[in-house]
Amino acid sequence: MTHAPDDLRRRFAAIPEVWVATCDPEGAPHVAPRWFVWREDGIWIACDRDGRTWANADADPRVGIAGQTGTAWADLAGFTVEGELTALLRAEDVRMREPISAWHEKYRNLLLGDGFERFAGAIERLGFLRFEVDEQAEVRVWDHAGPTLPLRGGRS
Repeated sequence: MTHAPDDLRRRFAAIPEVWVATCDPEGAPHVAPRWFVWREDGIWIACDRDGRTWANADADPRVGIAGQTGTAWADLAGFTVEGELTALLRAEDVRMREPISAWHEKYRNLLLGDGFERFAGAIERLGFLRFEVDEQAEVRVWDHAGPTLPLRGGRS
């Protein structure tokens, strides 16, 4: 059984964060949780343009992304994707209008009260990494109710 990208997006788009793995120029790994939106045109991952995730991805676009749902053993399911980012965009870039609107809608409740002010103070230069889930990406889906399955045509 294989999973189409739309099925994966519908299943995992609502999870609160994904974990993004990058490598620094010396090859040392860096893994960090990041807020994201998974739209039809890809996974858009928010990060600080002054942070390690952005710097590493700018130097080497190869990344790993992981996410999961559930809390009880029988409910746990998740995915990993590996491949190359297709874009690094500043939040103010005109091409970010729809992705950032979707991101604000998803995280609106977490930014209530002084939340947005605190977020903006901590991340002054917001950027987004874009990853397309396509035939070039290696995708694995796992579910404690079933086996780990590769997405159509992903690398093994």
